Amino acid sequence: QVQLVESGGGLVQAGGSLRLSCAASGITFSSYTMGWFRQGPGKEREFVGAITWGGESTLYADSVKGRFTISRDDAKSTVYLQMNSLKPEDTAVYYCAAGLLVVQRALVRPNSYNYWGQGTQVTVNS
Repeated sequence: QVQLVESGGGLVQAGGSLRLSCAASGITFSSYTMGWFRQGPGKEREFVGAITWGGESTLYADSVKGRFTISRDDAKSTVYLQMNSLKPEDTAVYYCAAGLLVVQRALVRPNSYNYWGQGTQVTVNS
C-alpha cells in the first residue's frame, strides 16, 4: 500500500518560514520524481515545484522561485519543501505527489503523478 504523508504545515506570519516534509512508503522512492502542489481557497490545484529522481534537477513555479526549495533524502524516503519569505497568497493546502517516468515538460501537470498525499494546511497571516 502506497502512502505519502505530509507534515509541517501550520500558521505563520508573513515573512516567516515553514518546512514541509512528505514521507513515502510502499514505493521505491528513489525511482520517483516528487512534486509539490497547492490548492488555495476557491482555486484550482497548482504546481509549486518538483525534484526528479536522483535529485538531479528541480523545477519551480515562478510564484515561488527564489523563496521555496525542494530537496529529497532517498535514505529516508522523504521529500522536503523549505518555504521562506512566506506571503499571504501562499496560504493553501499543500500536497506532495510521486510520479514515475515523468518527463521534464510534464512535471507541472497533476495527472503526471501516480500517488498523492492527503495534504497539509499552510496559513500565512499578514
